[in-house]
Amino acid sequence: MTTEEIEALLDGAEETDRLEFKGAMNWNKNQLVKDILAMANVQDGGRIVIGVEDETFKREGVSEEQAGTYKIDDMRDQIAPYADPKVIFKTHSATDRNGLRYLVIDVSPFEDQPVICKRDGSDVQAGTIYFRSQAQKPQSARVSNASDMREIVDRAVVGAMRRQQKLGFTVSAGKTYDYDQELGGL
Repeated sequence: MTTEEIEALLDGAEETDRLEFKGAMNWNKNQLVKDILAMANVQDGGRIVIGVEDETFKREGVSEEQAGTYKIDDMRDQIAPYADPKVIFKTHSATDRNGLRYLVIDVSPFEDQPVICKRDGSDVQAGTIYFRSQAQKPQSARVSNASDMREIVDRAVVGAMRRQQKLGFTVSAGKTYDYDQELGGL
């Protein structure tokens, strides 16, 4: 990630359904698992920027020692037991124009099925779908309304249709059943 790309994320810093800020910290799955699961269920995925205070949006950056704790293989191994299906994410390191270093966790959206938490943790509960709603305050939370659930289900249906099309299946309009005829004009 370039300086220009990190500056684009940080300028006018504001959390959204696709962008979360976390203060400078070492890797800690307990503090990040819910955000990673939620971002996977958002259209186009999302990003978590480590090194920006999440209340004031003050740029802090991360130390070399903190950055060294974000080992992608270890991170994936620690998140995997919580996610069904698996969550795909990667990390980037970037420096802003003032020389402060940030870590960005780039979470991909689910491909076919929504990501469900499959294990209880300090801040997550098995069987729960976490999401970041556009209609509410930006936060990673369990799906709490029908509108958000419909959005997730609609994306899953579209993903399943695309997968079927890749396999050569198509959807065609067929003959509909005539219930009026069966009822004999009742």
